[in-house]
Amino acid sequence: MPIVTTTTLISTILVFTSAFCTSTANAAISDDSYIAGYAAGVLKHSLKIDIPSLVVRNGIIAVPAGDLPAAERARIVQVLSGIPGVTAVQVVESTVQQPVITPPAPDVAITAEGIPATDAAVLPTGALPEGHLFKPLLADPRWAHFSAAYRNYVGRDIDGNNNGAVSFGETIPFYRANLAQPFFRSTVQWEAGLQAAVFSDFNLGGPSSDLINTDFIASAYSSMRVGHFSAFARVFHQSSHLGDEFLLRTRLQRINLSYEGADLRLSYEFPYGIRIYGGGGGIFHRDPSTLKPWTTQYGIEFRSPWRTRFASMRPIAAVDVKNHEQNNWNSDVSVRAGIQFDKFGAFGRRLQFLMEYFSGNSPTGQFYIQKVEYLGIGAHYHY
Repeated sequence: MPIVTTTTLISTILVFTSAFCTSTANAAISDDSYIAGYAAGVLKHSLKIDIPSLVVRNGIIAVPAGDLPAAERARIVQVLSGIPGVTAVQVVESTVQQPVITPPAPDVAITAEGIPATDAAVLPTGALPEGHLFKPLLADPRWAHFSAAYRNYVGRDIDGNNNGAVSFGETIPFYRANLAQPFFRSTVQWEAGLQAAVFSDFNLGGPSSDLINTDFIASAYSSMRVGHFSAFARVFHQSSHLGDEFLLRTRLQRINLSYEGADLRLSYEFPYGIRIYGGGGGIFHRDPSTLKPWTTQYGIEFRSPWRTRFASMRPIAAVDVKNHEQNNWNSDVSVRAGIQFDKFGAFGRRLQFLMEYFSGNSPTGQFYIQKVEYLGIGAHYHY
């Protein structure tokens, strides 16, 4: 079987992305009349508020500040932002004339799904707020989210060539606030919460689709955003466990792999939906004690600012690279690309179908020393 190189796959992804964007750039405008009616109905029946001056243009809702009860402003913005097809909610201070809506230019990135990356863009604040200040890392094999994927190992595998991988988890913000409130108005925001996930791998060719390995990750985190810049820091625990059927069949000597650590990632969003990030961390309590502590991580992502009218579909692509001191700083390369359906959302999540490629030391905990290479396809569900 021919070996797929990282360069070949990335080139294919770039061609796919370019073709998709060219064909969909002119189809990005949502049905404004539908959104306006939807928004008016939601406000009237759910919040008992009537705002006749609400205006929608190019998927952007503009509401005069004078029409919004001060105590309900954050809640109203949150509700309107969750309407399918809405790309932004603007609270216009001036009520003297009809609010003028400026659609996001094609060179404006997206800070959160549907919110333009301007310095004044802020997310709802308070307890259990919606959205995230630091966007998910799309190609990170160990970013907490819900997913299910099929993987075909090329040449080297951890247990069989045909594997299934699932993850269950989320990043949950408990509290968000604007920095320095209530003394002055600020667009610098911070949040704190928990991030936790379970990652499991299965040998689909085994007698009973044997469980190979499960990784448990739990952390307390804090993140910050100002304009196009965001940061994410956490203190985390990870432990890895082999499946019973796998142990009985292979008689493999298991490792009691468990450690605690801390890491930091910094992110910056450029025009046209391009984002770069980087960071690193270390582990301070580890078993086995011979584990070397330091890790670096960096990557690039593309979230198209354009989407099709049909199903509100947009292309996305990402490359993530990790280097572990334990593995002599070898690069673990993860590449993912596919489409995101903005309208197929629940509780603020977005559904993605992604192709994936990985080459490097296995992200599966108990096999961290073993080199692997695989191709796959999966479904991913993010906030």
